[in-house]
Amino acid sequence: MIIDPQSSKPIFEQIANQLRRQILSGVFKPNESLPSLRRLAKEIRVNTNTVQRAYDELSREGLVEARRGAGLFVIDADANSPSTKSEDRLSKELQKAIARAVEASVSPQRIRGIFRDALEVQLSKAQK
Repeated sequence: MIIDPQSSKPIFEQIANQLRRQILSGVFKPNESLPSLRRLAKEIRVNTNTVQRAYDELSREGLVEARRGAGLFVIDADANSPSTKSEDRLSKELQKAIARAVEASVSPQRIRGIFRDALEVQLSKAQK
């Protein structure tokens, strides 16, 4: 895991992003435990509270779950559930859109901004 102290992204977010990618790409398999807070903090030389914050974010996203006395484990999402299939389709559509934006030389920061704006518009429509 690589942490860039000069990055504008907070360290906990860098950790969460890298772990998220590892989980989604299958580096960490369902029901597999993540490194302990202390071990990961020591390994990447950050405060344990920083790692805890990253783990909390992954937990809120439903990617991992804490098991009392055992640690933090990747959630085994049912691959056949309708929500998983829907999320897979959404992911593919987003990847295609991102690929088109990258081909058009749109910066990653601008892509994120466009996504955030579009998400806010849709969420506000859904609340009406």
